[in-house]
Amino acid sequence: MCGIAALQLRNPSLHHQMGSLLSSMMCQIVDRGPDSAGLAVYDTPGLVAQGTSTLSLLGKDQGMPVNAISAALENLLPASAATAVRVVGDTTLVSAAVGTELLVKAVSETLPGSTIIGRGEHVAVMKSVGHPMDIAAEHGLAAMAGSQGLSHTRMATESAVTAGGSHPFSVADDLCLVHNGSFSNHATIRRNLLREGVVFDSDNDTEVGARYIASRLRQGDDLETALTNLGKVFDGFYTLVVTTADSMAVVRDPIACKPAIIAETDDYVAMASEYRALAALPGIETARIFEPEPGKVYTWSL
Repeated sequence: MCGIAALQLRNPSLHHQMGSLLSSMMCQIVDRGPDSAGLAVYDTPGLVAQGTSTLSLLGKDQGMPVNAISAALENLLPASAATAVRVVGDTTLVSAAVGTELLVKAVSETLPGSTIIGRGEHVAVMKSVGHPMDIAAEHGLAAMAGSQGLSHTRMATESAVTAGGSHPFSVADDLCLVHNGSFSNHATIRRNLLREGVVFDSDNDTEVGARYIASRLRQGDDLETALTNLGKVFDGFYTLVVTTADSMAVVRDPIACKPAIIAETDDYVAMASEYRALAALPGIETARIFEPEPGKVYTWSL
């Protein structure tokens, strides 16, 4: 079944409330996905910084102490990189003032068993197994500021209940995808992507969707076009939310089997699987509230 709650704050004066608002929204979709949960937050002070690449690693235990990871990375990166490693809840964040690819290379050499679940200059991704609100609390969501937030509560159907199988999937810089539903032809598309050299981290069907979108963006699609092309290739029932450093998109399958509701004001755009997750947002009484049409891609930019 799964639950989605997403928030883009157009009004910078609301950025300090991002975490508390998203936490409130997430609380209302817990019963849609009690297995595990994930979060993606954008431009959150203390987690990411302009001019710095940040990698989110699955799990707080990487097999080495944090100071040892930092020392090993400092030997591989330029002296000016200002490498930092910290644990937030059940997530390890690694940051350095270098390009993302160079940081990925250094982390992969230092921690060959690690799984990168988020990457970019703007986004931090956190996910774990357990009650969604416990996961949100462990990571300190309610106190976080930021420009955008994306959350997912999972009821596993296509793969095992693991932290790695939780959403969001972030497979390119500042790109995240969450999914309520099921892709029926994901195995075929996975094989096609594997032939193109795409590497997967899980057996989750949602990762296939994320890898496909990343592939389309590399080929020159904008986000709306990439999601339009996804609708031509993927079969199944789904609602998707995709975020980038400065945009958010929502699309439902052509039958619109899975629920979605959107609230839009001058200050924000919010999307959730159920209206009750939107009911406490500021100014909701005058918001434009609507269900996204089947097969139509909706996009918003900061």
